[in-house]
Amino acid sequence: MRTIEGWVEAPLRAFVDDAAPRLTLIMTGAGQVVAQHGFARSLDVMSAAALGAGIMASSQELTVLMDWPEFRVLAHQGMRQSHMLARIVLPQFRWIGLVVFGSETKLGVVQFFFDRMVEQLAVAAPIAAAPKQVLAIDFERELNASLRTLFGR
Repeated sequence: MRTIEGWVEAPLRAFVDDAAPRLTLIMTGAGQVVAQHGFARSLDVMSAAALGAGIMASSQELTVLMDWPEFRVLAHQGMRQSHMLARIVLPQFRWIGLVVFGSETKLGVVQFFFDRMVEQLAVAAPIAAAPKQVLAIDFERELNASLRTLFGR
């Protein structure tokens, strides 16, 4: 398990222990990885994050076009494994969770423990500070530091 934000680790670990997913990814709406569990290669993490964020963005646009309520959860069921994409809405953050789970686990169980994780994240989240201006010179340094933290380099 790897996290960029330390306060995310305990709620994510509890979710993994309770729901027993094969893979879990928490990302921003732009596909930036916040935390991950179960991925073997960094390329897989980045691909899954980009695709998951794209699916949620296109689904959101579909709800706007069709004048539907926003989708909170998207799930696809397979014979051997299934996956769920769900919004994580916290006062300070709008994230997306991707959970891959086996046929031995039911979607309702995953949703239950996912919702519990979101509640724990809301309690653990730091109080929002005033946003600081990101300068080009800081951007590359902060990006590299985040990637090193996420991938343990």
